[in-house]
Amino acid sequence: MRAVKKIKRIIEKNPQDQTSQVFSKLITSLAEEVDFSLKDLYLLDANEFQLAMEVLQEWRLDRYYMGKAKLFDVAQQALVIGLQEN
Repeated sequence: MRAVKKIKRIIEKNPQDQTSQVFSKLITSLAEEVDFSLKDLYLLDANEFQLAMEVLQEWRLDRYYMGKAKLFDVAQQALVIGLQEN
């Protein structure tokens, strides 16, 4: 199971828990591309901290693939424009 799904379940199970709050802040900051206080990660136990690291890795990879998809879309549009001009 992906880390983002695990975190989603943790947050849904007990949204007011300190761990859920830290994960919520982390996910929100990633989605909104705003700062996140790394010291909040120290509030997590070792397994939760590892899960946070996995989310960061997944998020980075997903952004990479999103970037590739956008590039592919732009490339296809350019080809269509090129064909229309010929």
